[in-house]
Amino acid sequence: MDNPKLPEEGGKKEPTKSELEILQVLWKHGPSPVRRVMEELNKIRELNYTATLKLMQLMVDKGLLRRDESRMQHIYYPAGDEMETKGHLLDKFLDSVYDGSAERLLMQLASNKKTSSEDLKKMRLLLEQLENEKQKK
Repeated sequence: MDNPKLPEEGGKKEPTKSELEILQVLWKHGPSPVRRVMEELNKIRELNYTATLKLMQLMVDKGLLRRDESRMQHIYYPAGDEMETKGHLLDKFLDSVYDGSAERLLMQLASNKKTSSEDLKKMRLLLEQLENEKQKK
């Protein structure tokens, strides 16, 4: 599936925080009706059916979601690939907050109070794997 484009990148639409919460639900649980999405969102914050429906309809209009209308209960699913969307958002975050420096982001992440020893261990292993893959090319 194509990932929607931000206006400055040929029309790709970037999800708002609320829209991203809906996408997270759909990525985790798969295609779902509005009620299922609302129930999951209500675990985070209170949101009524009408507000959830309206937001999801706007997301269809923006090209962030697709809607299957073949059944009585409409089923919604993300229009774009999860990893592609997250990759785009990470690139934009990296550029705007860390001036494009992955090193500065990684240093900040590694020194963050929430980063556990286990997280650091996993980061080291991942970096070693990435380094080995680059050397093979």
